[in-house]
Amino acid sequence: MFDILKKSMLTGIGMALKTRDEVEELAKDWAGKQKLSEDEGRKFMEELLKKYDSSVDKLEDKVEETVKKVLKKMNLVTQEEVDELKKEIGRLKAGSLPVEGTKE
Repeated sequence: MFDILKKSMLTGIGMALKTRDEVEELAKDWAGKQKLSEDEGRKFMEELLKKYDSSVDKLEDKVEETVKKVLKKMNLVTQEEVDELKKEIGRLKAGSLPVEGTKE
């Protein structure tokens, strides 16, 4: 029973938009209600927080990927593209790249 409930909670963390403190408080409350030993409670909380951190990282990656897609569809340049253009302009000014239309 504990494993099923634990797995359900771990899965739910990925779906919930809670702060890390809220997740930690939830784990403490639940562990207390289930009368887990201190070691079991600590392991449960560590596992829950690890899953939470992983879910946050995945969410951040998805948001970043979505923003890049939207920018591309809107035909807007990214900061990376602007930075690359600045580098290329610097190389052109320094004379390390031939300028289009010249006889170099």
